[in-house]
Amino acid sequence: MLGLPDLKSVLRDAGAFMRVSRALISVSFKEGVVEFATKLSEMGVEILATGKTAKLLKSAGVNVLEVSDVTGFPELLDGRVKTLHPKIHAGILANRKKEEHVKELEKHAIKPINMVVVNLYPFEETIKKENVSLEEAVENIDIGGPSLLRAGAKNFENVAVIVNPEKYDEIINELEENNGEISLKTRKTLAAEAFTHTAFYDAIIHHYLIKEFNLLTDFPETLIFPLKKLQDLRYGENPHQKAAFYKDVNALNLSVSDAKQLQGKELSFNNMVDLDAALGVVKEFENPTAVIIKHRNPCGVAVSNTLLDAYIKAHATDPMSAFGCVISLNREVNEELAEKITSTFVECVIAPGYTRTALEIFKKKPNLRLLELKTFSQPSFNSEEKSCKNITGGMLLQTKDKKRLNPNDLKIVTEIAPTKEQISALLFAWTVVKHVKSNAIVLAKNTQTVGIGAGQMSRVDAAMIAIRKAGEQSRDSVLASDAFFPFRDGIDEAAKGGITAIIQPGGSIRDQEVIDAANEYKIPMVFTGIRCFKH
Repeated sequence: MLGLPDLKSVLRDAGAFMRVSRALISVSFKEGVVEFATKLSEMGVEILATGKTAKLLKSAGVNVLEVSDVTGFPELLDGRVKTLHPKIHAGILANRKKEEHVKELEKHAIKPINMVVVNLYPFEETIKKENVSLEEAVENIDIGGPSLLRAGAKNFENVAVIVNPEKYDEIINELEENNGEISLKTRKTLAAEAFTHTAFYDAIIHHYLIKEFNLLTDFPETLIFPLKKLQDLRYGENPHQKAAFYKDVNALNLSVSDAKQLQGKELSFNNMVDLDAALGVVKEFENPTAVIIKHRNPCGVAVSNTLLDAYIKAHATDPMSAFGCVISLNREVNEELAEKITSTFVECVIAPGYTRTALEIFKKKPNLRLLELKTFSQPSFNSEEKSCKNITGGMLLQTKDKKRLNPNDLKIVTEIAPTKEQISALLFAWTVVKHVKSNAIVLAKNTQTVGIGAGQMSRVDAAMIAIRKAGEQSRDSVLASDAFFPFRDGIDEAAKGGITAIIQPGGSIRDQEVIDAANEYKIPMVFTGIRCFKH
């Protein structure tokens, strides 16, 4: 063991640049650590290491001092206690600027540690394993590791703490360029990174345990989201804005974050929100379905016996708005459908798969972003799933709109009842309208949209737009409204457009006036008793 440093040398090392003389290494992820420790040792750095890390380094010829030799204690409790000892933590936490701290180290024969290299037990990877037990998960909750990281990060003026193996080469380069010293700027950056890592690690454990212990609530007092950056995006909502995409590592349902991009330009912020909207609609249906999205709104949705027919019908809803759209499909895309899609301008396509020939056809449009999401599952709407919106100074959180209607949920309020076929079309239209921004009107025939009016400040305007977009197709279609009609004018417009049945929530103080208008035009109307606003 090297001799204890004298008081003057310890105090000198507490400046802007700090000489690395003693490093503690304890890592679960061991790739690159042998090379890193070898370089440190060649620079004269004394290496301390815990059990398996020490064994690995020794086998590679690195001169290593085991932590148990420093503490005088073996690893205890199946390795649960290794580094939790004053000779380790005092060596990390001592403030070298305080003479009394340095004297205390000397009094107790504790050598300072000025580099901590730690990565943690693989808790996230463990809980992803199929049928993992609570016991196995708990054993992969790291205790000593986060303590070392937090101690080193707290004392960043005197300690360099490294949690990310990707930083090994960068740190070695800096040490070589500065004759074995590391800058305060780098130590600050590493400290912040360490606290980010431990916070993220604890957030994953938190979510796992509250689920395992049945402690889930809709609106907890404190919100913790373990989000991991997946990629930088091409730009934000506009080209002068920057953007990135983060994955919620605890998300249960398949999402855009699980998709693989097969070709095309980098994804932008708008691409991502449109893809998310497209998946939200397509996962509502089990039969072959095509969804066309523009600016987060469906501009065409259809369900059919074949995916090709579904796409043709969905595109026919509003071909003009479909220019530059995002398409989601819930079956494998074949050659014929690929030809149809590439005959127009499309930004993105997401589907469970593509035939080899289809992929060759898409290659002719190299800028088209092609994404593969191998399994499409319908939303489970478990109690963990929420939707949130950021506003200045905070976040709004709500449970997801999980209500699905069946014919028994509908209240017939007009003198004429809708037919069985109309009921089926009304329920299809209702399923689509809950994905359209309010005020929203959807016109449909069978399982095909024919006109959509979205995001209007008045409901009658939304109705007029949907009818205008549908043209002659509005005749004999059914209409879904995401909220009640406040006046009869919406029914008047529906009658002009040849609408044959209406589904709406009801609940207006003028409901009777609206019902009377429907009776006047002999249009059957049903109330759902719930609305489906989307803001």
